[in-house]
Amino acid sequence: MRIGITETVLRDAQQSQMATRMPLSDFQDILPALDQVGYESIECWGGATFDSCLRFLNEDPWERLRKIKKACPNTKLQMLLRGQNLLGYKPYPDDVVREFVRLSIKNGIDVIRIFDALNDLRNVKIPIEETRKHGAEAQVAICYTTSPVHNIENYVRLVKDMENMGASSIAIKDMAGVITPQETFELVSALKETTNLPLHLHTHSTTGMGFMSLLKAVEAGADVIDTAISSFSGGTSQPATETMVFALEQMGYQTGINIDKMIKIDSFFLPLHQQYIDCGLIDPYILGTRTDALNYKIPGGMLSNLISQLKDLNAIDRFEEVLAEVPLVRKDLGYPPLVTPMSQIVGVQATQNVLCGKRYQNVCKEIVSYMLGEYGMAPGEINPDLQKQILGTQKPIDYRFADKLENGLPAGEEALGELAKSEEDILSYIMFPQVAERFLKKRAEQEKNTVQYTIEEWEEI
Repeated sequence: MRIGITETVLRDAQQSQMATRMPLSDFQDILPALDQVGYESIECWGGATFDSCLRFLNEDPWERLRKIKKACPNTKLQMLLRGQNLLGYKPYPDDVVREFVRLSIKNGIDVIRIFDALNDLRNVKIPIEETRKHGAEAQVAICYTTSPVHNIENYVRLVKDMENMGASSIAIKDMAGVITPQETFELVSALKETTNLPLHLHTHSTTGMGFMSLLKAVEAGADVIDTAISSFSGGTSQPATETMVFALEQMGYQTGINIDKMIKIDSFFLPLHQQYIDCGLIDPYILGTRTDALNYKIPGGMLSNLISQLKDLNAIDRFEEVLAEVPLVRKDLGYPPLVTPMSQIVGVQATQNVLCGKRYQNVCKEIVSYMLGEYGMAPGEINPDLQKQILGTQKPIDYRFADKLENGLPAGEEALGELAKSEEDILSYIMFPQVAERFLKKRAEQEKNTVQYTIEEWEEI
């Protein structure tokens, strides 16, 4: 039996360990080798990479994708998409969603892993349709978590609905690394009895469960697992690719992975990883095993961002208090899975509750939007006293919020004006208006200051 390997070093591994601050220039030279390993796919785009490129790295994320595709023509490129939220932090109109999916595929994406932070499938319908329409694989993900309202029966029902909606494959997305080996075996077994679609498992090493859970997933019939090259593995990242390949092949499974190429890749990333530790981009805290995540349910990217934000606020000494507050806020909000954007919403509110000294003295606007139902339906019951405090007499909506949104592309194009050089620029602006506008203005200024020569002028020079 063949087990596919999805390599995460270019997206989730670096997102989980260093808040997605790895520039293209740092890894561009190793891309041809990555293309020759034999991976099922390379996860390289989506998630927080888009925002980070514009906000921190002064990179065009679309150009980044095109360059990766050019260097990796033989391996499927995979991205993570937040359903109706795309790569932003709020629901977008359907015309924006359709255009973003189309252009992602046009620019090089082969597999789109689509999820909704609340497992509200109304928010993945349009991305699934558009992905299939343009010939890419619509891999639909369960956001896995545990709570009084999450169980195998609900996950089985979700997968049946995903298949009926047109999913090409199914992923179990365990963003906090909390799925145990036994839970993995039971869930994968139940899902394999439910669907014939390929089944992927994505987990993290945060709690130390990752390696065991991946093995139990394979034993239960999973088709593909997510791993990270060893130099960027462990801690809040994924289990190591090399370790899993050696273990699986010794057990009689085939992975199709070129071991020699893997060694070359690890040798490339190892000094880079140390460089990020030395300059402070990677905090050694997140490289260890944190079993308390089994209680907090905090994913790797959220953990690294919390550390970064508390350092910026000179409040890193309150970190443990914030961690303890997270599950309390999550319970108040009806047990949403902690994945973007819900992880950020819960994390920000937990931080405010701790730093203000009084719970919910300040309430972030996203909490109001969540309680109104703009992100979808809460998995469980929201604390009625808190809901009354925040909403008053206002009632939550009972429809898909995007149904009431006007088309977004015309307004985005008009607002950006001459700064827009492509359809991709308009979408960047719609998702991150201030950040994208600043980036595009800087790009325009750089182009203006660049001296252009004709062939004849070059000859004279």
